[in-house]
Parts: sequence; C-alpha cells; structure tokens
Amino acid sequence: MSSQTIYKTDTGRREILRRYEEALAAWPVPAVHRHVPTREGDTFVLTCGPEDAPPLLLFHGSGSNAAMWAADVPVWAKHFRVHAVDLIGEPGLSAPSRPPLGSPAYAAWLDDVLDHLGLDRAAIAGASLGGWLALDYATRRPERVERLALLCPGGVGRQKVGFLVKALFYQPFGQWGRRRSIKAVAGVDPRESPEVADYLTLMFTHFLPRRDRLPVFPDEALHALTMPVLVIVGGRDAMFDSRDTARRIERAVPHATVTLLPEVAHSILGQTEPVLDFLTSRPGGSRTA
Repeated sequence: MSSQTIYKTDTGRREILRRYEEALAAWPVPAVHRHVPTREGDTFVLTCGPEDAPPLLLFHGSGSNAAMWAADVPVWAKHFRVHAVDLIGEPGLSAPSRPPLGSPAYAAWLDDVLDHLGLDRAAIAGASLGGWLALDYATRRPERVERLALLCPGGVGRQKVGFLVKALFYQPFGQWGRRRSIKAVAGVDPRESPEVADYLTLMFTHFLPRRDRLPVFPDEALHALTMPVLVIVGGRDAMFDSRDTARRIERAVPHATVTLLPEVAHSILGQTEPVLDFLTSRPGGSRTA
C-alpha cells in the first residue's frame, strides 16, 4: 500500500507529517528516534527514559501517532524505558501497510519490533485501536507481555455505528463541521483542549482511516490474559459500548482492574497517574520505586 493511499492528498500527507515533526522536536524529554526494519516495512519508535529501566511499549489510537503520549511520558519515563511505537497504516512515520485485522500479521510485526529492540517481555499501554492491538498481541503472545494497560480498547465491547452518522452529518460544513464531528465522536471539546482538537481536525481533514470493524475477541482469547490487566473506559464513548467492555473484562479476566469514568467520552485524557500506579504496583497492590 502506498503512502498516498492512506491520505486524501499528498499535500495533506506533507502537512500532517510536518506537524508531527514539530511535535517530535518539542518532545518533553530526551528521546532517541529509531526506524526499525520489519516484515511490514520500517516502523518508527520513539524511545526515552533510563536505559536500564523496565520496558514499556505505547500503542496510540487510530488517526494518531506517538505524539498522543506527549503529556504522559515525562512521568512514565522516570520509571520506564518507554518505546512509543507509530502503528503501521496510521499517520506517523511507520510504513503504511495495513494487513487484515484479525490475522496473525500484527503479532508477527510486533515480534520484529520487540526483537529489534532486544526485548523478550514488556509492559504495554494502548488506546482505542492501540488497545485492540495490545490485546491481540497479549492473547497471541502472553509470554511476551508483562502488564497490559488499556484505554477505551476496541475488540471487547460492542462497536457502535452511530458515530459514523454523526461524523458524516457534519462533514459538509467545513472546518466548523470537522470540529463538531471531533466533539461528537472523540468527545474532545475545542474550547477545553484546543491543541488536541486542532490536531484531530488536521487528521480528519487529510487522513483516510480504516473502515473495517475491529474483530471482537472471544471469551476464550480473553482467558489467555494471565498478566496484570488495567482497563479504563468512558461512559460516554461514542465508538464502543464501554459498559459492555467492562462487563466482558470483569467476567473473562476476573483479576483485571476495570475503571469506568461515567462522564468521559472516547478520548480518555489525564490518566497518567492511574496508569503509572498500575504499572509500578506489586502483585499485592503496593507500588515499586
């Protein structure tokens, strides 16, 4: 798949990547930029934190890239060697490859990434599509996943279709319509988070997101999640049925910690400390240094 295919225009592609390069230049902690060779093409990984700290992989959501973690890494990188991965087929610096969802291809791709980074095991945090990817990898390679922190993950609760109607309704109304669509779908209010809304507007304008539905993990796959698991979902999520997600995780992964934020939509912000508490806690619940 060519890079042109995942963008509406080459001009739009250049604008998205220009803004991304600006975000990388303003990264809040010292970081190493890596281009990892994999069977799906080069994968961009942004690495920061102490070299001898335990590893933490970050998987962003659809229509995004590693920049979505900029507010979290100053805290997490004090405790972990953080590797923020640009997912393939998304508007970052990784290859535009999009293998079929639900195939073994994504796990094989991540095997290449972890192997190149010299990681046998790692904790993983993922949001939305990145949460689905983290779950897919953890169910296929449980021996390589130390802990799993998921924000509004796909593939568990029912995927809603109403958000597409909202997005299409506002599409003809230009910039105003795109901002209204972002608020309706992602729950990001331009008045409260202008920088986030501006970046999402750029993506909505120029990027072609995946149209296929995320495969739902059967209960027997979720039973394979023997590692510590944290799931945080928003009660006002327009894309996934969060209560269904919470119910299924509580039933299929009884040792998991599930948090439902009733007034939060799909875009879950401000969870830096709760995720850190989970990632650094000992099995008995106490926190490591």
